[in-house]
Order: sequence, then C-alpha cells, then structure tokens
Amino acid sequence: MINSINDYLVSLKAELAGQDPATVQDALSDAAEYLGIALETAKKTRPALSEAEALGGIIKNYGTPAEVATAYRVAPVKIEPARAAPVKRNNPVARFFGILGQGRAWTSLLYMLLALGTGIVYFTWVVTGISLSAGLAVLIIGVPFFALFVLSVRGIAWLEGRIVEGLLGERMPRRARFSDNRKGLWPRFKAMFTDRYTWFSMIYMFLMLPLGVTYFTVVVTLLSVSAAFIAQPVAQALGWSLINISDSSVSGWNHYMLSPWLLPIMFVAGVALFFSTFHLAKQVGKWQGALAKSMLVGG
Repeated sequence: MINSINDYLVSLKAELAGQDPATVQDALSDAAEYLGIALETAKKTRPALSEAEALGGIIKNYGTPAEVATAYRVAPVKIEPARAAPVKRNNPVARFFGILGQGRAWTSLLYMLLALGTGIVYFTWVVTGISLSAGLAVLIIGVPFFALFVLSVRGIAWLEGRIVEGLLGERMPRRARFSDNRKGLWPRFKAMFTDRYTWFSMIYMFLMLPLGVTYFTVVVTLLSVSAAFIAQPVAQALGWSLINISDSSVSGWNHYMLSPWLLPIMFVAGVALFFSTFHLAKQVGKWQGALAKSMLVGG
C-alpha cells in the first residue's frame, strides 16, 4: 500500500526500471508535482484526512505506478517520430556522400560551432558563482547567494539538455529536476547541495569551455581547408591563386601556382575532407550527447 508520495515515487521508479534515465526523471518530476499539489489541496479542504487516505483518491485519478509507467513507455513512440533511424545504404560510396542528407549531421555541426559561445558562458558563470560564493561565505548573504547560484546551475543544466536533445537527438529530461516543495527552505537547500546532479552539472559546465574551443577550432579548420582545396583549382584556372607567398625582394605577396597534375588531387581531397567533416560532426554529436546524458540526468 502507498502511504506517502515518496512510496509512490519509489514504486514508480521500480516500474520504470530499464527505461531511458531522462524518461524516468520526467516521470518522477511529473508525479511529484501532481501528487504534491493534489495532496496539499486535499488537506486544505479536509484537514482531518490522513496522507495515505488522501493519496488513495488522488492515485485513482492520476494512475497507479504501473499505469503511469506504461504511459511513459508508450509516449515516446507517439511523440518522437523524428527519431526514426535513417535509411541505411549498403553502398559505401552512397553512405559517404549521403551524409549531407542527414539532418543530424547538420545539427551536430551547428552544435559544435555554438559550443564555443555556450562553453564560455557556462565556464564564466560557474567560476564567477563559486568565487563570489566563497567570498561572501563570511557574510549573512553568503548562504542565500550560494543557494541562488546552485538553482541557476541546475536551470542552465536543464537548458543545455534541451539544446542537446534538439541538436544532437539525445533524449534528455524535459522537466527540471524536482525538489520536494513540502520541505522547508533549509532541507531543500541541503538536498540540492548533496545531489550529484548539482555537482556533475558544474563539472559539465567547466568541461564545456575546452570542449567548445576544440569543437569550434576543428570545424572551422576542416571546413576552411576543404574550401581552399576545392577553390584552388578553380582560382588557378582563372589565372589566380589562393596561395600567397611573401617576397622579401619586393614589397607585397606573390601568387604561387601549383603544378597542373596536383590540382585534380587537391580538388578531390577537398571534397573528401568536406564530407568527412560532416561524418566527424555526427560522431562527435553522439559522443557529446552520451556525455550530457551521463552528467545532466539525475540519478
């Protein structure tokens, strides 16, 4: 028998064993919010009603843990048709050049470009927040400031999860990590402080700076080199060159013309590098999505 909201959540988590962790977190968040509000309303209207008795009627409306778990297992199939696996091609040449037709390759590339900006913002926010929290620890506003900072970190982690799901296709929580609103401010703060989700979110935000710099540098470099390789034969056919070499004997730069036999090789290498960049972006997207899921999904 379920005598408390915690009993219900434990039972629901057991029913969802083996499911995607993000789905489990969403289910627990939804259940905790609904049951908490419904229980509070029931006690206001009927103060003499015990929690177990009130939950009996509430669960009839909301559903048993088994019923709710079944609904969450079925829901992704209905609301995520875009997650269908892409058509597999047996021809390796078709697979290589068909990467441009896969939206996930483009969105992963976009994520790698945006990661520099988000990485700088995340890193700056965490470093500034920790520094100010440490500096204000001796003052009376130190604890409230740190609590707000922790809340902001958890909120940013949720937002990053939405970006990861939208661009990388990795299922992430659609609801923020819940806390028991029936507890006082201090118990809720201690729960957030000891929650691995809080600290793993901070570590993730730290890591995003070097990762963002790496992602941005790799993408820009590969695309620039591939564009130069492809454009050089065309430019040289027009009597111009992208390769400029400084001449110390005269002021200015001299255009360096490549040997004609090297131009087709350079063009093919540029095309291959361009398509390879998208393959690399797709693989990096899978790895980044797995990293985000391991660190930004509550246990």
